[in-house]
Amino acid sequence: MKIVVSGSTGLIGSALVPRLVGQGHNVVPLVRRRVAPGERALPWDPEAGEIDRAGLEGTDVVIHLAGENVFGRWSPAKKQRIRDSRVNGTRLISDTLAGLTRRPSVLLAASAIGYYGDRGGEAVAEGSTPGGDFLAHVARDWEAATASSNKAGIRVPNLRFGVVLSPKSGALAKMLPAFRVGLGGPVGSGNQYLSWIALDDVINAILHVLARADLAGPVNITAPTPVTNREFAKTLGKVLGRPAVVTVPAFALRMAFGADGAAMLQSGQRVLPSRLLESGFRFRYDTLEAALRHLLAAPEGDR
Repeated sequence: MKIVVSGSTGLIGSALVPRLVGQGHNVVPLVRRRVAPGERALPWDPEAGEIDRAGLEGTDVVIHLAGENVFGRWSPAKKQRIRDSRVNGTRLISDTLAGLTRRPSVLLAASAIGYYGDRGGEAVAEGSTPGGDFLAHVARDWEAATASSNKAGIRVPNLRFGVVLSPKSGALAKMLPAFRVGLGGPVGSGNQYLSWIALDDVINAILHVLARADLAGPVNITAPTPVTNREFAKTLGKVLGRPAVVTVPAFALRMAFGADGAAMLQSGQRVLPSRLLESGFRFRYDTLEAALRHLLAAPEGDR
């Protein structure tokens, strides 16, 4: 199949593309730069509303993963970039695909569990109501931006990603330096839930959703065993053989990330991957300790 992928150099995309190529697919990155003659890539510019429409004709599948990183200090400009990169970029792709003569059969569109907002210890699944904070509104509009493809008969699974664990990039990579020297610990109260998933299972889940013609709409991409932030810190410390008791206080988060960014880090969702499980998906790493030991290559006996 010809598969176009945006965000192909990101945490998920850089692991997904080799798997797709290894399966024999013709993978074409969608890139935000000028494409050199003969290069196997398609250009797009979400801010300008420009995309290589002709290059998308005849594509079998589009996997849209691109979006502004949510980490960092949330200035008004940062929040606008977070929203626009997701909503406007997704709408541009969706509208373009809907208007093609030879449309793809599937648009796999990234979303996030931020859709549910801060829910405390409440377990939520795909049918749960959205939250009311900034990220929840972004996720709601992000998913709504795929409406034109839905109406055009394209199958659109909205992949609500949890916290993807990889030692190379993302949240875990940012935590590791402090935890490795014994200065890691819970964030804020530590009671907020963290719905995690190992990168290996993310890729397997994407391939599973791609293969299942009955999966459309929201699909939670999270492990079935979410943990509290305190439990996460304790388990990571155990795997690394280091103490994990240095709490990051709320005021420090506000200083580093601003009020909105700090609120995000202290909020949580206890998200269950109901539709994945119901459709027969099997996780390789369904417990946090097993996932961390795999990702960090720590033998079971290490303490």
